[in-house]
Amino acid sequence: MIPDISLTTLLALCLAAAAAGWIDAVVGGGGLLQLPALLVGLPHAAPAHILGTNKAVAICGTTAAAVAYARKAPIDVRTAVRIGLAALGGSLAGAFFASGIDSAVLRPLIMAVLLAVLAFVLLRPTFGTTAAPAGPPDRRRVLAAILVAGLGIGFYDGLIGPGTGTFLVLALAGILHMNLVTASGTAKVINVCTNVGALVTFSLQGAVMWQVAAPMAVFNLAGGTLGARMALKRGSGFVRVVLVVVVVSLVCKLAYDQWVG
Repeated sequence: MIPDISLTTLLALCLAAAAAGWIDAVVGGGGLLQLPALLVGLPHAAPAHILGTNKAVAICGTTAAAVAYARKAPIDVRTAVRIGLAALGGSLAGAFFASGIDSAVLRPLIMAVLLAVLAFVLLRPTFGTTAAPAGPPDRRRVLAAILVAGLGIGFYDGLIGPGTGTFLVLALAGILHMNLVTASGTAKVINVCTNVGALVTFSLQGAVMWQVAAPMAVFNLAGGTLGARMALKRGSGFVRVVLVVVVVSLVCKLAYDQWVG
């Protein structure tokens, strides 16, 4: 059932979708803005419908960003798809276990990991700023990326979710020695793979509010395209700054959910 929604609320949701698409395209983490916006704008909608609608919107911006990156950045699409399929399997497993996991226990652990990541990024100014490696990646590193960025982060995406795109960027830069621009583009291809599976599931369950998702998707697509172009134009230094801001925001959100919300 589609809840009543005013034009003003719909416009606000569309603007939030545009901003989320931009953030997600640059470094991941757009869901930190879009999902809460849907929860506030549609307070009487069922949680499943909120999640399904969020996926239907997000996949548009993610796909647009993936295409923009693939045209300009040296992305190994074959490797990205392999990691993406592993992430799809991991997310399905994570969703299966989600009901039996106490998120109040996991949030502090995730915050600790994020703070460690933040310290690492700040203390290593050259992280993610080196030139993208030439030629195909080492097989052992690809396997490690499939296990960590695919199965591991995919499992986290199905289990909890917030910050998945950011974790992917960090993992790809760390394991495959990608610069942050290439890592962001590769993460988008992986996100498309995982989002397709989730969206198909929600659609079959009738849990997508298409009347709301359609206009939001247009704005999300525009934001994703703009974000990808800005990241490609301004380089890894720009992505690094946005990365720090998003990681800090994610820590604050998890802390709020843990001790205030």
